[in-house]
Amino acid sequence: MHIGSATAFGILCTLALITAVGIYAGKKVKSARDFTTGSNLGAPMIAGSLIGTLVGGSSTIGTAQLAFDYGFSAWWFTLGGGIGLCILALVFAKPLYNSGLTTLPQILTREYGKRIATLSAVLMSVGTFMSIVSQMLSGTALITSMVEVAPSIAMLTVLLLMIAYVVFGGAWGAGMVGMVKTLLLYVTTFVCGIVSLRLAGGFPAFQAALPHDQYFNLFARGYWKDGGAGASLIFGVLTTQAYILPVVSAKSLRTSKAGAILGGFLTVLIGIAGIFVGMFMRMEMPDISSASALPVFALTYLPGFLGGVILATLLVALVGTGAGLSLGVSSMLYQDIYKPFIQPNASDKTQLRVSRGIILALLLAAALFSMGKLGSLILSWGFLSMGLRGAVAFAPLCFALFSPGRIRPAFAGAAIIAGPLLVLLGSYILPPDIDPLFLGMAAALLITFIGWLIVCLGSKEAKTA
Repeated sequence: MHIGSATAFGILCTLALITAVGIYAGKKVKSARDFTTGSNLGAPMIAGSLIGTLVGGSSTIGTAQLAFDYGFSAWWFTLGGGIGLCILALVFAKPLYNSGLTTLPQILTREYGKRIATLSAVLMSVGTFMSIVSQMLSGTALITSMVEVAPSIAMLTVLLLMIAYVVFGGAWGAGMVGMVKTLLLYVTTFVCGIVSLRLAGGFPAFQAALPHDQYFNLFARGYWKDGGAGASLIFGVLTTQAYILPVVSAKSLRTSKAGAILGGFLTVLIGIAGIFVGMFMRMEMPDISSASALPVFALTYLPGFLGGVILATLLVALVGTGAGLSLGVSSMLYQDIYKPFIQPNASDKTQLRVSRGIILALLLAAALFSMGKLGSLILSWGFLSMGLRGAVAFAPLCFALFSPGRIRPAFAGAAIIAGPLLVLLGSYILPPDIDPLFLGMAAALLITFIGWLIVCLGSKEAKTA
């Protein structure tokens, strides 16, 4: 697509605004704690940080891509993510906040020991890494839709932007830039949705032009497939360090809950606009690459300057998500692997340097891993990533928070290994219309329940004796 001067000006103005906020945020970083948690974040900052990480390339470009082929079935990423944030606020925020800990492996360490926590940290990092890959793919699709460059050049551009986004600002950058980005993202994305709806001739025009069972059905890909996709997001949000971090960094528990609920409500809404764009592009340009539906729409059907603002905002959104996820992984790997096993007495300056180094390594690895995967469905990476994280930690975390002392470490370790292993195995042995998350979660919950039951029965017998 050709980018005119007005579009280019819109892109430059938006990137300049985001850069200025990022520089200001970087000045707030005075210590490693400021970098990794942000210290006493308020509700808007919490919501901004959560949305800044959750609403990225998968929620916008990926949603439009899937809607191009399946319509409202594409809503499950943002719908499941929003529900997950609300459950996080209403059920998990209190025990997490009151724990006084900053990472999930720390919680698991207190309950099951260091070996189990280290194992969970490694496996959750692998799951989160896949989500970073999906943001890399989204960014490459966006840039190659805007200009004629090689995918490798587009990937390198996304990599450098992610590094700049979070390495210098950490949690403060993710939160402050997240708030500005959220405002821009919601305004511009809803503009796209409204314009696409208007150009199509209203919602009835969509219904007249597109097959109802395929495009107006939340379970168009099957109840087990789409239901599993929504469940993957819910469990993934509840067990991802990047979403836990803002919640435990709040000024108060009330602020923590308010920020998470606000973030959840806004996350649910963002997917609808992307769905309208995807279905409109299916009607008007059925032969384009589905991954390019949203950026091509912005370049083709919107005024130049506004199109530039939208493209730049989408770029910042996916960059922010990838960077925020890498920050969460960095926090886990440093606190739960590097510090206890490599340098227990590391100084604050060393922590800051190592945390930034881990982020650089993660993003570089994600970029290299993404090469040659540009034909992949972006949301498939996002769903798989969330499902793996949930299968690793959800069951052990629930018992650690709500029934402490009732699960022996051996059962927790078995669940942490069996859950993700069966998710991956299920991808090959289950029919394609069944999400493998169900197999992995069922195994993890069964193992932990058996462990809980054994302890409970043992305690009952001891009391009887």
